[in-house]
Amino acid sequence: MLAAALALTAVFAVVEAVAGWWSGSLALLSDAGHMVTDVAALSIALIAQRLAQRPPSRRASYGYTRAEVLAAFSNALLMLALVGWIAIEAARRLLAPAPVVGSAVILVALAGLVVNLVCAALLSRGHSLNSRAALLHVLSDVGASFAALVAGVVITATGWLPIDPLLSLLVAVLILRSTWGLLKSSVEVLMEGVPAHLSYDEIGGALTRLPGVSAVHDLHVWHMTSDRTALSAHLVIRDAGEWPETLEAARQLLAERFGIDHVTLQPSWPRTVPGKRVIPVMPVSADEKPRLH
Repeated sequence: MLAAALALTAVFAVVEAVAGWWSGSLALLSDAGHMVTDVAALSIALIAQRLAQRPPSRRASYGYTRAEVLAAFSNALLMLALVGWIAIEAARRLLAPAPVVGSAVILVALAGLVVNLVCAALLSRGHSLNSRAALLHVLSDVGASFAALVAGVVITATGWLPIDPLLSLLVAVLILRSTWGLLKSSVEVLMEGVPAHLSYDEIGGALTRLPGVSAVHDLHVWHMTSDRTALSAHLVIRDAGEWPETLEAARQLLAERFGIDHVTLQPSWPRTVPGKRVIPVMPVSADEKPRLH
């Protein structure tokens, strides 16, 4: 799907760039520039997808699945650079309007809209952060093509040239909003933050309520990839002989309730842990969370 979307985008980027230069339309040129970044983004996504399929090695024990996250991060930076270029060029056009061939803009924008919708349909089948980044590029192109179409219609009907850079600025704002979310998500994975859909306190509290567990410390929850979570923790237990049952209960709890299947748990015994984050057992209601120390 990525390869097909890449081929379609690359061909039409050339067509749109030539048409934008000939017609004098900033909306078309900004859309063509955006499609050039799409070509780069889809190429990065395709390479990352192939790289992520490589098995773990002695030098990469987790494998190469985070290559897709790096690709998403790189694509978000490309999008930010594009937003800056559109904003600068739009400001220049507002100060010094340039003639635009409206009829050519309409025809090319319609074709671009069709191409981008086809690419979006192809990419919507993926669910990784990498696929989301590629789809975001194409969806923002759908908006850019629609803006160029509207600009062409307005210019043809009224001759009002400022509509071209104004709509380009609107597209830039929409791109910026969606890009910021993608950048934030990819940074969270790269920084090994707690996934947004999980609660650190809730996980710690659930572990402390397991039979035989008196406290939890050194609890860490982080992204392995955009769609897989890992966890490690020390469980303070009362009876070493019950550890196999406690371990199995903890693994089952984490998998079924929180969807965490990559788990490393270590038993430890009651002791003072200076400077550590400990979740002690205490009587709590079903709706109350235990306090953290």
